[in-house]
Amino acid sequence: MNKHIEPRVTLLGAGPGDPDLLTLKGVKALQAADVVLYDALTNEALLEHAPSQAIKVYVGKRSGEHSHSQDAINQLMIDYALNYGHVVRLKGGDPFVFGRGYEELDFAASYSIPVSVIPGISSSIGVPGLQQIPVTHRGLSESFWVITGTTTNGQISDDIYQAANSNATVVILMGLKQLSKIVAVFKAAGKTQLPAAVVQNGSTETEKLVISTVDNIVAKVQEEKIEAPALLIFGEVVSLHPSFKNVIAKYAAIS
Repeated sequence: MNKHIEPRVTLLGAGPGDPDLLTLKGVKALQAADVVLYDALTNEALLEHAPSQAIKVYVGKRSGEHSHSQDAINQLMIDYALNYGHVVRLKGGDPFVFGRGYEELDFAASYSIPVSVIPGISSSIGVPGLQQIPVTHRGLSESFWVITGTTTNGQISDDIYQAANSNATVVILMGLKQLSKIVAVFKAAGKTQLPAAVVQNGSTETEKLVISTVDNIVAKVQEEKIEAPALLIFGEVVSLHPSFKNVIAKYAAIS
């Protein structure tokens, strides 16, 4: 290791996809980067903030398409820090919302490498908000759950069963492939008419939105050919979206 190099790591949340949603502090971190390790769900336009001579390494991870294991990413982060200096670990959304950010922080700390954290706008809040769907609203929702749709064993989270029986807004990440199972849970809880939304590629130019009810959301998603990455929203707050009144009118006419 070059004795003049001062290794350090910045865990940086890139936000939900729109490059303009990166924080100003995040821009400054990228401008000071010697190396950028970036994920699949980060917009590559953000790399333009980094110096031209900075090393940019794609370490994307997606379901079924893991180009690097988490252990490999951890080690790359350390190796680059020791050999080049400031490593910016650029992660989609917020590093600590299903981003495994703490694992990377802990691994760097085991090498006594300083780590700073710059939060990002989590898609769990930012994407609904961009659609004018508040996760809380007086008289409709006093709290919200943010749940992973698929656990490490490939099953839906047990928390979904509890959330479905609450009056809270339920936001589910990485759950599109499990949508039918998730909907079955809400139906079993007597929530067939609960408003529901699915947002594909939230905050980006390829964003797609589907609004319906629990009873019909699966068919609507199939009809609109919604693909991952997508975010699921269940709750009365979805009814605040301007298009929901059209959903109600449609089903009222059918009935």
